[in-house]
Amino acid sequence: MNVALIIAGGVGSRMGKNIPKQFLTVNDKPILAYTLEIFEKHEEVDAIEVVCIDGWQDEVMSYKDKYGISKLKWMVTGGNTGQESIRNGVYNLENKIDADDIVIIHDGVRPMLEPSILSDLLNVCRLHGNAVSSMPYNEQIFLVSPENSSTTTEYIPREKLRRVVTPQAYRFGELIEAYREAFAKEIGIYGSSYTNTMMVELGKRLYFSAGSDKNMKLTTVDNLELFEAYLSSSREDR
Repeated sequence: MNVALIIAGGVGSRMGKNIPKQFLTVNDKPILAYTLEIFEKHEEVDAIEVVCIDGWQDEVMSYKDKYGISKLKWMVTGGNTGQESIRNGVYNLENKIDADDIVIIHDGVRPMLEPSILSDLLNVCRLHGNAVSSMPYNEQIFLVSPENSSTTTEYIPREKLRRVVTPQAYRFGELIEAYREAFAKEIGIYGSSYTNTMMVELGKRLYFSAGSDKNMKLTTVDNLELFEAYLSSSREDR
């Protein structure tokens, strides 16, 4: 069984709007609904769980009928941080799915995920027990000099770097045990930590799967405008 765990617990302060960014509408449809449709339509996804900001649960549940999200099975309230939200979703799946089942973690505000990227993620996870969507890093990265912050004498070869985003996939048994350990020991759960960084801090090896620059996270008005342009272009190509 493959379960999509969709994170929709943020407030979206950087978007500068008066409602959470995942519920902003584009062409009269919420961003989150576009994201859920990707998993609804993918033949390898069996069920969807949404971790939702409190007060918006009824709105999300209405998507089952309004947008045909029939795979939506579970709704969980988000936490105070991203990692608390993911943890809440993972813990809620206990006794609902098996240890060998795959959990796909994805940001609710990444609505341009291509089906092929999701398919490759699942293939890699089946082989290795986990998979993280990734892309090469194509810019030069220099380290700030400790003697003078306006200078540098050292760089990191970009061949050593990968950009990792969602979706990410993990065998459920290992995933839930990792969250129990991380929160018990307070490892990899603060600040900008996410499941992938937490896993590495816990000493786990992660496996790269394919990624795409199109799969952007909508966090600013500029991102929103790009998404609108993408939808317009998609309609014209039909």
